[in-house]
Amino acid sequence: MKNCSRFFLQALLVFVPICLARAQQTPANTPTELFASALRKVVSVIEPPASEEPQTLSARLEILKAEGLPKGLAGQSAALAFQPPDRLTVSAQYKGQTYRAGRDRQQLWIHVPDKNFGVVGKPGQPRFASAPEKKDTTRLSPLKLPWPREQIALLPLLMKAEAQPDERLDTIPCHVLRLVPKPEALEALKIPGGTWKLWVRQTDSLPLRIGYSDGQHVDIELQFHDANLSDPWPAEKWSIPAREGDKIQTTALGHLTRFLSVGLATLNQTIPSLGPATGECRLVATEGKGRLEMRDGTRVLFLEGTPEEMGAQHGALLKKEIKAVLNRILYGVGVGSSFPKGRWFFGEIEEAQHRINPYIDPRYLREMDAIALATGQEKEEIRLANFFPELFHCSGFALFGDATIGGKMYHGRILDYLRGMGLEQSAVVTVYKPDQGNAWVNITYAGFVGSVTAMNDKHLAIGEMGGRGEGHWDGKPMAQLVREVMEKASTLDQAVEIMRQGPRTCEYYYVLSDAKSKTAVGLAPTPAALEIVKPGEGHPRLPHPIKDAILMSAGERYEELARRVKAGYGKFDAQSARELMTRPVCMTSNIHSVLFDPETLDFWVANADSKNPASHTRFTKYNLAELLQAK
Repeated sequence: MKNCSRFFLQALLVFVPICLARAQQTPANTPTELFASALRKVVSVIEPPASEEPQTLSARLEILKAEGLPKGLAGQSAALAFQPPDRLTVSAQYKGQTYRAGRDRQQLWIHVPDKNFGVVGKPGQPRFASAPEKKDTTRLSPLKLPWPREQIALLPLLMKAEAQPDERLDTIPCHVLRLVPKPEALEALKIPGGTWKLWVRQTDSLPLRIGYSDGQHVDIELQFHDANLSDPWPAEKWSIPAREGDKIQTTALGHLTRFLSVGLATLNQTIPSLGPATGECRLVATEGKGRLEMRDGTRVLFLEGTPEEMGAQHGALLKKEIKAVLNRILYGVGVGSSFPKGRWFFGEIEEAQHRINPYIDPRYLREMDAIALATGQEKEEIRLANFFPELFHCSGFALFGDATIGGKMYHGRILDYLRGMGLEQSAVVTVYKPDQGNAWVNITYAGFVGSVTAMNDKHLAIGEMGGRGEGHWDGKPMAQLVREVMEKASTLDQAVEIMRQGPRTCEYYYVLSDAKSKTAVGLAPTPAALEIVKPGEGHPRLPHPIKDAILMSAGERYEELARRVKAGYGKFDAQSARELMTRPVCMTSNIHSVLFDPETLDFWVANADSKNPASHTRFTKYNLAELLQAK
């Protein structure tokens, strides 16, 4: 599918200009001649001779079929304009909102008129507000054909062209060509096997529709309307169409090129489902006292020592995964969130980081900077990516005493956030043995030093849920406050006191469980106050108090969780406790789910795949005590 999509995009670059160019005067008689004539025209339009003035191509593209492509594309359309070698505009609607994007020589821009917002990427701009001396050096290449002229000239010889029955498109008589790559094309140009169709206007040989099918999962058709080839547009028509009152942000060109690159890569990502657990354990690599293992198809990372040592181990052992996470979080999800919100992501997150920096434990900064050094990434990127977990939203529960079989304690944690954005591929269970503080396990993703889901060797477990109050950044980052609890607290009271002292940012909720005292609490902290919800206590937002239980969620998810706990009260074991987390208690965005048994230090982890939210995939069992002893 990845190769099919890539070739489809390449072929689109070939055929779109055909629809926009004037027909050659010499008629084409056979299907092969018609195909060859169209290709020659494409070359002259996209890469005109230096002696000729380039013309502007414009059209409206409609997606008629989109099987095998991301959902929701069928029926969509976009207005396109292109002027070689380096000017392009695209305008489309998505969920009722208009988005415009363009290239004007060495600048890229994106405009959201409904939000009065736009971004212009220029070379030479500072990449980070905290490091103005680091200038962007990105340069854009000319827009070219996907293959050299010589290879394009060979295409008619490498494709079997057959005439199909004539059809009418919008009352226009068209010849229909069926094109099948010959074996030579499959080898020489890496064209995937399948069938192409081309609808060609009879009067002037202009293609009006193009289709591709692999005969199995992919079936795509595009149609072009209102095609036009005109004199060059004036320069101002290629710049961002800002209006009075629009807020236009200037940024590094590389921020937008990476956003586009990550977006295209995300379209084709697949995460396979895990098969049955077999107990397989394989050492992948070591670095100092650290090591990376694969256990039943999942990554387990072991880190030990000082912040610098653990950061170096982390970066060396997961270098590729950390780079991918940075791209997806900062330049994919982060930059992409700017346009529906109408606020520039880098401006917001860098301002928040500036305010939060005075409260960060220097040990964590040293660890982040060691990761950056080991991976060859900018330390500013590593630090900004580690601030991203402040935006998580989720659910959690703790059951014990009369609620479970034998009074066992089960602490469930559901992370409902960012499924499908590319974090799943970098999921990792990280075991920490720091030179100061408790050993603990972090259910996390490559490159993150903070935590939102964790358990320590003192039988404490914690899970976080996002709330409101975004913008109150003058305090310790939530993810690092969770880590501080893990490394410094040995009892529930100590954990609560760490949370109380803060200082805290925004509004978050937590479930804290302690197997030693066989109890748990729910915390509802804001920057100004901290509420504690004890087992069996009611709360205005949690109207169903249940003895020996803490339930933290919202809306219908909370209602369903409470209903399930009441229905199974007194009968819960590890299996039925995990089943509490299935839909609709978890959301479709559920990226990981975890069940802790803090008494035995057993825990079960499930990560989302391409087809299922985490709670509906395989849970893999681990034991923290065994992991700490393993060599």
